[in-house]
Amino acid sequence: MPLFRSARWLLLALLLSALPPSSHAQISITVGFAPPILPVYEQPYCPEPNLIWVPGYWAYGDGDYFWVPGAWVEPPYEGALWTPHYWGWSGGRYRFHQGYWGRHVGYYGGVNYGYGYGGVGFSGGEWRGNQFAYNTAVMRVNETVIHTTYIDRTVVQRDTIVNDRRVAYNGGPGGIQHQPRPEERAAAREQHVAPTVYQAQHVEAAKVDRTSYAKANGGRPQNVVAAKPLGVERHAPAPGAGPAQGAKPNQPVAPGQTHPAAPGARPNQPAAPGQAHPAAPGAKPNQPAAPGQAHPAAPGAKPNQPAAPVQAHPAAPVQARPTAPVQARPTPQAQPRPAPQAQPRPTPQAQHAAPALQQHAAPASKEEHKPKE
Repeated sequence: MPLFRSARWLLLALLLSALPPSSHAQISITVGFAPPILPVYEQPYCPEPNLIWVPGYWAYGDGDYFWVPGAWVEPPYEGALWTPHYWGWSGGRYRFHQGYWGRHVGYYGGVNYGYGYGGVGFSGGEWRGNQFAYNTAVMRVNETVIHTTYIDRTVVQRDTIVNDRRVAYNGGPGGIQHQPRPEERAAAREQHVAPTVYQAQHVEAAKVDRTSYAKANGGRPQNVVAAKPLGVERHAPAPGAGPAQGAKPNQPVAPGQTHPAAPGARPNQPAAPGQAHPAAPGAKPNQPAAPGQAHPAAPGAKPNQPAAPVQAHPAAPVQARPTAPVQARPTPQAQPRPAPQAQPRPTPQAQHAAPALQQHAAPASKEEHKPKE
């Protein structure tokens, strides 16, 4: 008995490993009545490059079909194409076949969803390197933003299955009669990627919307296309919400300032009192302005160095040298000075003048006094 149970588990593991990668994500849903017809709608313009159109379809839940709106979707990788969901007739019931991402578009029952999905393959565009080129013969794109476009009506005519009744399923009574082509079978054997998380969220949003169910809208849903692309919200900030050009992320705005600081300014640099803008580049943070001064001190000035009260702009920095202490000396007492005597200036002597003559004074005469008789 244990041996038989082990053999059973081994056989099951071998079967699972033999299944193609896309089969692991298949959801087995069968319904006893056919899905409603496909509604007529207009595709919104593709707003940005490299988005892929995923057509709307009828899903099933809570005992009824509900409409999943068509949407522009960001693919999971460059080069990925979308193979749509479809309903097929099998064993007297309608079976749901889940779509997938792959390098080529596979079989989707021949259902003509329009806008490139004419029933066979995809005629709405092709990857050219890392850029997706749109065939504007069937696609609506904003050509002011998207410049990779072309027009090819031949591929549209070749791969279109006429579906005037807008039938949403393959096979069975009144269904589309289309068998897979060799290229569609080959694409089914390739590596596939399941719908993205944004697509899954999109389906859940439609499932909880009671107006999307066929019993509520009579098979004519009001919300047939998504208002915005799926998976690109993180790439599209609201207009005016981004930082100014050149500004650093999370750069604070100075008090009284409506815009972020200029490039090169230091974060958290406070503005001086009465100053509408932060200090000029190079000024030290928390450098106060002098009283009566409209701007902070010039670069090079020492912090907390007040300027002259009557000065509109700070004086040029002057480095004062230390002065030696002055010692007071005693004041000398004034003494009377004799008046200077005028001295005759010597007469300039002529060149080779004769030596000066010396005069000898005559001897003074002596007066004899005779005694009186």
